[in-house]
Amino acid sequence: MNHQLDRALGAYYGLALGDALGMPTQLMSREDVVRVYGTVTGFEPALPDNPVSAGMPAGSVTDDTDQAVIVGQLIAEGNGRIDPLRLAQSLLAWEKEMKAKGSFDLLGPSTKAALDAVARGVPASEAGRYGSTNGAAMRVTPVGIAFPAEPQADFLDRVVESCQVTHDTTVGIAGAAAVAAAVSTGVGGGTLDEAVAAAVAAARAGARRGHWIAGADIAARIEWAWDLVEGVPQAEALDRICALVGTSVASQESVPAAFAVLAVANGDPWRGTLLAASLGGDSDTIGAIAGAVAGSVAGLSGLPADAVRTLRTVNALALEPLTERLLALRGSGPAAPSSRPSSPPPSPAV
Repeated sequence: MNHQLDRALGAYYGLALGDALGMPTQLMSREDVVRVYGTVTGFEPALPDNPVSAGMPAGSVTDDTDQAVIVGQLIAEGNGRIDPLRLAQSLLAWEKEMKAKGSFDLLGPSTKAALDAVARGVPASEAGRYGSTNGAAMRVTPVGIAFPAEPQADFLDRVVESCQVTHDTTVGIAGAAAVAAAVSTGVGGGTLDEAVAAAVAAARAGARRGHWIAGADIAARIEWAWDLVEGVPQAEALDRICALVGTSVASQESVPAAFAVLAVANGDPWRGTLLAASLGGDSDTIGAIAGAVAGSVAGLSGLPADAVRTLRTVNALALEPLTERLLALRGSGPAAPSSRPSSPPPSPAV
């Protein structure tokens, strides 16, 4: 396996790893996570009273992985372009499938509100004007796989395509741009420090895109959160992340929190995703972001082989063909927008 494919697969499987480890602890307080699990050391089933993941077996992925696969499929099928209406249709089809299975793991608040607006006839260019949560950041990893982070303006255009219909705001785009640029830098052979620097630069530039909404600057908060935990013992660092950075679905909290756990873990993808799971809150998304970034640097070969086998078995997850299609686009640039009618792609194989 060549190094770039190894890193690209590391990003996608790292996302799934963090997602699955955080699945049982999502919406739990840090105190409850410590009481029930102590320090998370591996895959766990969800508790029966978890309002989102109840009934999900150990190693199950959630909406983070599912939607990142949907975005990847759309990029591959569109030869590098995402039709916002197809994305909206695909996300609605995914939620319908989840409801049919009896799942409570459904669309997040910004995404749901935007897609309801599309259904009412609001243009795709306006539907996401209030989306500020981390839904765009959690699904943007395939953009980082498919496109180099430079030239920045072109890269941000691709990020915006993956965000616009649900999170077309300064905050939503900045959070997604940070994650995508970090992943792209890792896939391109960069170090963790280079990936973080790219995340900060892209978040700063991304904050100049989309509809303005009030919110803390994500670029500044990533830098601050990274420094906040430097040299701090692990348990205290996790407490600081919960108390000061925050672990909610707000992009200004969960995206910097993901980079903070990577600082604590020194970029180790397994340790970083375990720490994210130990936070509680939106732990599956924080873990997914941390795992994608760390995995893009460490590669699939840097993830625990037994954990990857569990992900593939529990979820029937096979990301290799899609990842290879995305990498084939890297450097070639996106094609002109397709004129074919919008229609949903096949359901993701997860």
